[in-house]
Amino acid sequence: MGRNVTRLGIALVAGVLLLTGGACARADGPGQELPAPVALPGDLPAEATPSGSPEPDEPAATPAAVESMGAAPKAKASASASAKASASPSAKPAPKPKRTATAPRAVPKPPTETNLPPKPPKPPAEGCKPSYKGEQASRAQVKTALTNAAGRTYWPTSAPDIRIPLNLIKATAWQESGWQSNIVACDGGIGLMQVMPDTATWMNQRFGQSYDVWDYRDNAYLGATYLAWLTKYIGDMYFDADYRLDAALCTPGELDSCLLNAVIAAYNFGHGAVAREGQPLAIPNPTYVRNVRALMTECVCLGY
Repeated sequence: MGRNVTRLGIALVAGVLLLTGGACARADGPGQELPAPVALPGDLPAEATPSGSPEPDEPAATPAAVESMGAAPKAKASASASAKASASPSAKPAPKPKRTATAPRAVPKPPTETNLPPKPPKPPAEGCKPSYKGEQASRAQVKTALTNAAGRTYWPTSAPDIRIPLNLIKATAWQESGWQSNIVACDGGIGLMQVMPDTATWMNQRFGQSYDVWDYRDNAYLGATYLAWLTKYIGDMYFDADYRLDAALCTPGELDSCLLNAVIAAYNFGHGAVAREGQPLAIPNPTYVRNVRALMTECVCLGY
């Protein structure tokens, strides 16, 4: 028992000396850098992330200015949603089915538009001659106005693919007025596109615009807007929203075979004479349609 006490005392003294010497070394000499602990694979759980850095699923903060403009803040994705998203590709909206038939429907769909333009005017008295008001725009000015009208998108939300071909606008303006911007017809039609005052008022109200029917540039827009409206109205009823005004889709010798001919006919005779609820597509003015179709490829105006 005495030996054990002696040995224990010697061990305690040695421990005290070692502790005293080590403390002095750290206080008097330069500090010794200790290597940082290295995390070996498997030491940390898989979901652990370095402190101070965002988690992979956390979206960047939406600036306050953007949120004040109405942008909704993004919600943080849940772990289950993230796992599901990583396991399968993101879903894409189904593409719009393409129409394979080119002929119109035998039985049309109900019209989607209830705010309809006014009926066309009565034919003018025989022998009536047109009048003129204001200055005549030059051919270069008319060409620019018609070109700008053809380049517009008239249904940016519901039908952004509607485009009015430039040769159709040029041919229609030539057929209607001979590109005379200041002509007034006996039935009341005004300017390049022979827009009726009541029709201009309806279109301005329908589309929230303030076009001046007496200005040749606005007159071109009004005429093209009416063509675009007819394209959508008739296209929805008879062509399953296929709005292509392509002459190649027309069957030779059959004027009622394509949307292009129907739109031309309706511009002259009104939508109600061409697109009739529950009845096949009608072309009540074949001579007018043939004239405009010929002008689309042969008009001298195409070279202006």
